[in-house]
Amino acid sequence: MGTVSQLSYPLDLVALKPRAGAPLHRQLCDQLRELILEGAVPAGTRLPSIRACAAELAISRNTVITALDQLSAEGLLESRRGSGTHVSLAAAVAQPRGPSAGDSLAKLSPRGRMMISQPRVRTFPGRTAFHPGTPELAEFPFKTWSRLLSRRARFGGEDLFGYHYVSGHPELREVIASFLTAMRRVRCSPEQIVVTTGGQAALDLLARLLLAEGDTVWMEEPGYLGARGAFLGAGAKLAPLPVDRDGWRVPASADPLPRLIYLTPSCQHPLGITMPLEQRLAVLDVAGAADAWVVEDDFDGEYTFRGQPLPSMQGLTDNPRVIYVGTFAKTLFPAMRLGFIVLPADLADRIRPAISVTGQFAPLVLQAALADFIEQGYFFRHLNRMRRLYGRRRAVFLGLLAEHLEPWLDPIDGRTGIQLAALFKSAIDDNRVVDRAAAAGINLAPLSVYFASEPRASGLLMGYAGVVEAEMRRLIPMMRDILQDLYPAGGDG
Repeated sequence: MGTVSQLSYPLDLVALKPRAGAPLHRQLCDQLRELILEGAVPAGTRLPSIRACAAELAISRNTVITALDQLSAEGLLESRRGSGTHVSLAAAVAQPRGPSAGDSLAKLSPRGRMMISQPRVRTFPGRTAFHPGTPELAEFPFKTWSRLLSRRARFGGEDLFGYHYVSGHPELREVIASFLTAMRRVRCSPEQIVVTTGGQAALDLLARLLLAEGDTVWMEEPGYLGARGAFLGAGAKLAPLPVDRDGWRVPASADPLPRLIYLTPSCQHPLGITMPLEQRLAVLDVAGAADAWVVEDDFDGEYTFRGQPLPSMQGLTDNPRVIYVGTFAKTLFPAMRLGFIVLPADLADRIRPAISVTGQFAPLVLQAALADFIEQGYFFRHLNRMRRLYGRRRAVFLGLLAEHLEPWLDPIDGRTGIQLAALFKSAIDDNRVVDRAAAAGINLAPLSVYFASEPRASGLLMGYAGVVEAEMRRLIPMMRDILQDLYPAGGDG
């Protein structure tokens, strides 16, 4: 394909409108996606270079990069070494094949349409700053981990490569129970531990086990998107449990009564505050009166930077209907995909058929290696190093926010977690800010997306733990420039 045709095709099919409501990178992404899926740009087509695209469309290179990164993440584009960016051959599968194409979404069940419509915070490979919930990966002892994993893979035998231990490898269940008893004051035995393929899998399993169509769930507002999706996917109706920087506003009674109450008391997601003891006890009183389940998601509970962490809610009560959920995604790395549930003993004893139905049992080799990693002391050494590192980075991050973004942002300085929420001080569209930041290579999450109902607070959720201080010092002034351009001097814009 020559230079002239590269510049004219498919760019002559793209029409960007600088004054439209949608940002330019989103317009470009949406239009290219539509052309690819309609077959107007066939699989295998080589796109013009980033420089050529930017020049032809009169937009910045960062805008082009952001749009192409998103389409690559969706599997519609692929980069070939020395050959540029092409429409993925796999995209041909998604292209229309006949008159019935495009009807698939309409033929989904109402619950299916609801599930695929759930919001999701965008991720961009290679952009850690400032994606929420991302730990520091460069400091993880991968050599040690590789050695332990390799040893288990070589000598695992039939136990690690068969259909065994659906509830979790015995050694891992034992070390998790010991850790939770000592560090989080959870009341449990190894037999109550169920290992899952991550925290989200745990929430999905619990939602399907505990909820019937139309059951009411008290859901924190704002709250964790993964939990919201799991409960809606199980057919539940959500009732907001309001949370602000002052804590949880727990009603003394409710009509209808909740079947389940979902909480992130150790580090509220997304605000990062810790639930006071009196509010924990108030929730347990309501749950007892309603005979409701309580799901305690111990989000980032390992990272407390002022004072001592409060014990788990599960450890405060004899009520067997308080279920504890945890994950290794933040203490180790997200792709570990290992989480766990602490269930009542009678339910844990009978859970295996349900886990088999879902297929959500984690690889045993991975579980055995993790048990070795914890038992041999590597887990706690890594955790203590990260606490010190994240404490330093948190202080620097807060200082830079105060120095550069004070006219616009009011950070919520909770004492826990590897991310920070900050509220806008005036009427600012947080989605607009996030889109502009994405075009500049900065990965943020809008706080408004964590609200399921109106009014929605406007702000940003920013992960700092995986970002070196030099990168913070480079990017936060860029955020200031973006905000100054969109909303001068913190005004309404």
